[in-house]
Amino acid sequence: MEYQAKELFAKYGVAGALGKTVTTPEDARAAAEEIGGVVVVKAQAKAGGRGKAGGVKVAKTPEEAEEAARAILELEIKGLPVNRVLVVPGASIEEEYYFSFLLDRSNRSYLCIASVEGGVEIEEVAKTNPDAVKKIPIDAGTGVDEAKAIAIVDEAGFPAELRDQAIQMVQQLWTVFVEEDATLVEVNPLARLTGDKLEALDGKVSLDENAEFRHPEHASFEIRDEEDPLEAKAKDKGLNYVKLDGAVGIIGNGAGLVMSTLDVVAYAGEKHGGVKPANFLDIGGGANAQVMADGLDVILNDEQVKSVFVNVFGGITACDEVANGIKGALEILGDAATKPLVVRLDGNNVDAGRAILDELNHPLVTQVDTMDGAADKAAELANA
Repeated sequence: MEYQAKELFAKYGVAGALGKTVTTPEDARAAAEEIGGVVVVKAQAKAGGRGKAGGVKVAKTPEEAEEAARAILELEIKGLPVNRVLVVPGASIEEEYYFSFLLDRSNRSYLCIASVEGGVEIEEVAKTNPDAVKKIPIDAGTGVDEAKAIAIVDEAGFPAELRDQAIQMVQQLWTVFVEEDATLVEVNPLARLTGDKLEALDGKVSLDENAEFRHPEHASFEIRDEEDPLEAKAKDKGLNYVKLDGAVGIIGNGAGLVMSTLDVVAYAGEKHGGVKPANFLDIGGGANAQVMADGLDVILNDEQVKSVFVNVFGGITACDEVANGIKGALEILGDAATKPLVVRLDGNNVDAGRAILDELNHPLVTQVDTMDGAADKAAELANA
């Protein structure tokens, strides 16, 4: 969230006001009294467009800050509830800019995006005046030293009065990007304040979960009581799970296969009342009984799920191991397993895997040989 991004920025010397993060209107009033003068009350939610949604309000008095916080804390922004607000000192803004470092997946490198005509309307600028948005490649080997920072600032066209500050901030933001193992560090707006002072008025940071082993301190950024309980349970069990709004639970081994399964189920669901996938769940290569039980436990506890489609292509993990995993999972779950399972096995040791499930002859399990056929059956059962 913004207040957390600003904490990271402050750690590396990036200029900007931290403000105070509170969860009640009364605390917002107290924060405004402590800060003094005009303040801005800002919704803290992981969504863009907070201002347009009514989530950013200027308050000239502590009483106004309290009322602004009360209104904002009742909002949902893009489906996300607002449970806290950030109270920051008001700023006298003369110009707004945009700046970010990000992972450029298409070119397998890093990229700087900067615009001195951007700010909160950067998307509109990109449409109407794309030349004003500079995209500057960053060599992963050399990164951003002073010479590269100078080149970035000059290409972006920062005013001469701000040049030295901008060069310093570019290097600081690059340090945030590298040292925190981020995939995105964004300042929007980066503002020129009265007196030619450059400040990060807002911030967004995305951290690479693959680097968590290097950053145990990043756990403090997680707000567990705001996470989807099923996603939290899956994460605790080491499962790659994303909840969706549908009725067919999906389990597969490998992200590519699971993504393809989502498409196939959505297509099949058009013939069965518009049934859609209920989740993304990738069990990876270790599909033993416990992993399968953990996956089924998460999915079966989703009240929206009406059927489950287990789609496995045996490779390193053979189909007989997966079949034994399903068998063991049903034994572990016992009466907790109440929804029909459609299983499609293919690949390594497929005949042995199918034989295990045939012998099991569980009333909840239906085997279908093809992916399309299994998707259709799962959608049919969910609709029924």
